[in-house]
Amino acid sequence: QVQLVESGGGLVQAGGSLRLSCAASGRSFSRYYMGWFRQAQGKEREFVAAINWSGGWTYYADSVKARFTISRDNAKNTVYLQMNSLKPEDTAVYYCAGRQSFSISSSVNAWEYDYWGQGTQVTVSS
Repeated sequence: QVQLVESGGGLVQAGGSLRLSCAASGRSFSRYYMGWFRQAQGKEREFVAAINWSGGWTYYADSVKARFTISRDNAKNTVYLQMNSLKPEDTAVYYCAGRQSFSISSSVNAWEYDYWGQGTQVTVSS
């Protein structure tokens, strides 16, 4: 079992950057497929990005492709989301999620993940 804690959210102007971190507890982090989701107020949670256990495979939602980068450091039990060229429509609570898997399939559904963090707010002003 793993516990996830996100950090790094905040208020930024459009065009700016933020880096989110998700720290995982437990000794088996390197076995986990990790993802980032977001939920804007009044909207459903949506997939943002995913990364396989080694970091060698990543997948992005079309809305963030070329602007966001997901990465991980298994030695630090941490997954990151670097967000550049932020837009007001990126405003949301961002969640990291994980499941124990060596898969490299594109898991874009929330139900595919077993563990979730509490979320961190990202607000992009225009």
